[in-house]
This record gives sequence, structure tokens and C-alpha cells, in this order.
Amino acid sequence: MTITGIDSTGQSAGGNVLPPDPAADADDLDAELRALESLQTEVVTAPIAVVPAADAAPERQAEPAPRPRWWRSLTWRDVLAIVTFIAVALFVTAPLWLNLDHELRDDPQDQAFFEWMLAHGARVLTDGVYPFFSDRMNYPDGVNMMANTSVLAVSLPMTPITAMFGPHVAFNAFLTLALAVTGVSWYFVLSRQFVASRLAAWVGALFATFAPSMISHAGGHPNIVSQFLVPLIIWRTLALRAPGRAARNGLLLAGLLVWQAFINLEILFMTAVGLGIFCTVMAISRRRRRPGEITSFLRGLGVAAAVTLAVLAYPLCVQFFGPQSYHGLPEFVRYFGADLGSFTAYAQRSVAGNSVTAGRLAQNAAEENAFFGWGLVILFFGLVTWMRRNVAIVTLAGVALFFGAMSLGPRIRLNGVDTGVPGLWSLLHSVPVLNSAVPTRWALAIAPIVAIILALGCQRASDLMRSQPAARGPVRVAMITAVAMALVPLAPTPLRTTPMDPVPAFVTSGAWKQYVDDQHTLVALPLPDSSYPDPLRWSAYTGQQMRIASAYALLPNQNPLDPTDRSALFAPPWRPTSGLMASIKQGNPIPEITETRREMTLADLRYWKAGVVVLTPQVRDIEMLRTMTELLGFRPTWTGGAWIWNVRNLVDAEKVEQ
Repeated sequence: MTITGIDSTGQSAGGNVLPPDPAADADDLDAELRALESLQTEVVTAPIAVVPAADAAPERQAEPAPRPRWWRSLTWRDVLAIVTFIAVALFVTAPLWLNLDHELRDDPQDQAFFEWMLAHGARVLTDGVYPFFSDRMNYPDGVNMMANTSVLAVSLPMTPITAMFGPHVAFNAFLTLALAVTGVSWYFVLSRQFVASRLAAWVGALFATFAPSMISHAGGHPNIVSQFLVPLIIWRTLALRAPGRAARNGLLLAGLLVWQAFINLEILFMTAVGLGIFCTVMAISRRRRRPGEITSFLRGLGVAAAVTLAVLAYPLCVQFFGPQSYHGLPEFVRYFGADLGSFTAYAQRSVAGNSVTAGRLAQNAAEENAFFGWGLVILFFGLVTWMRRNVAIVTLAGVALFFGAMSLGPRIRLNGVDTGVPGLWSLLHSVPVLNSAVPTRWALAIAPIVAIILALGCQRASDLMRSQPAARGPVRVAMITAVAMALVPLAPTPLRTTPMDPVPAFVTSGAWKQYVDDQHTLVALPLPDSSYPDPLRWSAYTGQQMRIASAYALLPNQNPLDPTDRSALFAPPWRPTSGLMASIKQGNPIPEITETRREMTLADLRYWKAGVVVLTPQVRDIEMLRTMTELLGFRPTWTGGAWIWNVRNLVDAEKVEQ
């Protein structure tokens, strides 16, 4: 493989290929990108980008031969790679498919949340409801869907699956497809644009898709593992420097950016930051050799930015300034930083990991973002050292280190101990927009960088074996051993599940319709929050026809002591009844039921416009039953597997009094 007459080992290629045409070599951009690892500052004269060679060097041939369709260029290696990604995705999510009555053990609340979001997307298409706000949860205040992860770019096209099989099965399909399609996307971008070796592309794509951080978030965050657009965004961003194609390339990139914005803005933001640093450094290092490419890049970027902002202007306005918008995550979340010791440790869902060590180094099982293990850390720095003459490689390594520093949070911790040393994030965690980011998740962006360097390193080894046959055996053994020692301990294990509480027959039979309509809601005990998300699943089961009080979602704080505080909470602001039931569920003693408490409960029910109060069998259900009975003054009835209090007369009596 050659670039501008220099092969990937740095040797002259003149003895193995036809004498190069200087005018054409300088613009052989396809070959350059497919051998990105050879972009050394001394010899490279073309930018890193994805542009067909025919476009960059029209003088080479007047009518370039059309490139074959991608499905016609598939080889058995490509098919095998695709099958591999599908198989591993099914292996990881198998417990969900084999036990449809189970839910994720480590993060059931987010699974219920995304099932509700999938039902919302289906309702947008089937009922034509407004997509960016919903009152089907947290009535009467509602939920800002843009300020939460509504995954509209996934929930809308998955409407047929949600409608036919229900949101629970749709969630399983969402998660499985997110992993499989992400792997396929990384493989095709790496194999078609960065490296020539299918094996090198497969190794890189395999890690980018099933890295410990990805498997950690697969335990409840399908929006985060849906990174199939990330390699495409990288590809099309690098393509912006193609001369004369600013409009075309800008529009293509804008389409990808808008699509990703409706999957997960956090991943989009981190991708933009990484690409911004990389492109800036590369532009500076190449400004003298290619002064025109900066202008072309900026033109394409301008088109992409203008179109993206035009399309997203209204949704972003709703997100930041619309009803139920908030300004920044809770302060305790903004202090979630990756432990410095986690970078060389193994995640609990890796074959070499264990829950005790990982639990000490991460906030929870869904945020094990920086677990790479000693083997991969050593291999990463070894590959960077080996290819250190390559400006692109050194820049990628620098971006990875920057993301690692950002992920440490405001205060650096080492093996669970606060060192007292402020981190880089301490300067940024209160900045608007940045205060909505979880610092530990910056480590998520390291995995794709490591994957690209892995692919380039494997390609470099392959080229070395091809150019120096005598060293083929030792190089092959060394590379296979190093990659195996680094990646095998990181191999993922299947997700852990647990039986979930079934949707009560009161909901599945439609009995709820006697009490809940467009003027009334269902109030569950305890009210839904991060510890009890089941009512979200009930609402999703009904296609969101059933409106519920309270929520598990990001909602603005309403602190009467500080009206300016609009930071987010993971539940609605405290109310007397919700606080009382949550306290009882946690095991606290039942307070004395006074007339004042009864009046506060009635006020809460009228605020929620409750039609029925529902209590399903659960921990401390007897205590909650007795308390609510005493508060309301009448006993519930057992209907459809739940205790229900018909409170419509109590709530509607307010209208009569008025």
C-alpha cells in the first residue's frame, strides 16, 4: 500500500509499483486515507480526508470509472465480519431475549424510561402528537422531551415493532440493533476509508463496539451505545476539505449531525470536540503544503453548520428555554468523575473483571467508562510510540489523553480515595451547556480513538510483514500476542437480568379506563421515581393512553428558597404525599395521620387530577395501604392484581365547590 510514492514502512515504493506521477500522487486521497498510519509529516502532502481520487485529480482520467455499489463489493470476509457483530450483540443481550419477563438488573429504571420513550415515538406517528413535549407523565407539568433523551430518531422508525410487539420487546430490539449496527458501521468505515486489511478493520470495530464502557452502558442506556453514526460523522467531516464539493459534503454531514442529535446529544458533543481538536491540529501542521484545503474545509463546515443549526434551532430552543427545561444537571452528578485507578482496571462485565473492584472505582455499574486494563493501556502507548512520526497518530493520542483528563471530574480520585487534587473539569463543570454533561462519560470518547489506533497498528504490522517477508513470522506472533493479551480480558459477558414485576391486570385488561381519561390521571404508590419506575412501563404498555402522575425524568428544580435554581432533578419537586410514600417505602416509621396531612393529600390528588390511586404488591405495601386508607378515609378494592382507591369524586368535588 503506497501513499505519494512512499509505502507504509517508510520505504520507497518505486521498486514495487510503476513510477508515480507526481501530479497525481499528491492528490491520491483515497489511498492516503486507507493508509492513514503512513501520514508522516516529512512525506505527506495531502490532507486526511475521504474524497474519491477521481474528484481530487480529474486530470488523471477524463471519465473515471464508476465505483461499484457497496453490496457488490462485499467479500466473504465482510460477510463474516457482519455476522460476527450480530452474533456478539445477540450474545450480550441474550438474557433479555431468552427471558422476556426479565428486566436489566443493574439499571431497570432506565429500561422502563426508554420503553416509555419508545411508546412516545410510536404515539407521535400513530396519533400525531407533539414530539417535543408530553403530559403523559408528570401531569400536569409534563416532561420536556428534548431536555430528556427522547431518542426520536430511533423510536419513530421502530414504531411498527413497538405497535406489534410492545415497548418491552422494542427495547430489546433497540439495544441489540444498536450494538450490531454500530459494529457494522465502524467496520465499513475503517475498512473502506482508513485501512486496507479487513482483519485490522474488524479488530478496531470490535473494540469500538464492545469496549467495556459500551457494555457498561448497554445495561440501561441504548441511546449511548447507538454510536453507528459516529464513524460516519468522522468520515464525512474529514471529507469536507474536498475542493468544489462544499454544498454536497456539507449537506451530507448536516444530515448525520441532525440524525445523531435526536439519538444522543452528549455523544454528538464529544464527537464534535474530538474532531475539532484533531482537524485544528492537522490544519496547522499542513497549512503550508496544502493552503487551499483549509478554505474548502471551512466552506463545507459552514454549509453543515448552517443547515444543522437551521433544522435544530426550534428543538434546541424547546430544550433550553421551553416548558420544563432545566439549567444543568444536579451538582452531585457533575462531580461524577472517573477514578484514575479505573484506567488500568477491568470492568465487572469483562471476563477479567469483578464487581467488588469495579464497584469501588465507579459510581455505578452503568458508568464504568474508563476501564481499559493494563494490557490495552500498554498496547495503546506502544502503538503510539511505534507510529510516533505520524502527526495524526500523535494527535489522536493527545485527544485521548485530553478526554481522559476531562473524565476525572472536578477532584481526582485514586483507587477510591480523594487526592484533593483539582481536575481539569473543575474549571468547566459550571459553564453553561457543559454543566449538563456527566464528566466521567468523557472517557467514553477514548474507546473509538483506541479502536482507530488499533486498526492502524494492525495495518502497519500487516504492511511490515508484506514488505519484509523475513520478519513475517516474528511480527505476526508479536502482534497477535499483544492484541490478544490486551483484548481477551476485556471480552464482554452477557447482560445481567432479573424477573420484573408484571404489568398488573388492572392495566392490561383495560380496567383503568373506568377511572383515567383526558381529565384524570393514575397515581401509583409510591409515586414513580428512580427507585420505582414501574408506572412508566404501565403507561408505555397502554401506548401512553394512560396518563400518570409524577415521573422518572430530568425535570427542573422548584426550590422555594431559591427560585433561580433551575438545575435538574431526576423526579418532580417534592410534594407531601409523594414524600410520605417514599419515606414509608424506604422503611421509615409511619408518622401520625392528622387532619392537616389529610388536607395535604387531598390537595396533592387535586393537583395531579387523580382518578384512581393504585398500589401493587411490593415491599412495605401493607404499610402504604394502611396509610393511604387512613388519609382518604375509605378502604380500597382489590381489582386486577392491585389495590385501588377511586378518588374521582374527591377530586371532582373541587370543581363543584368552585
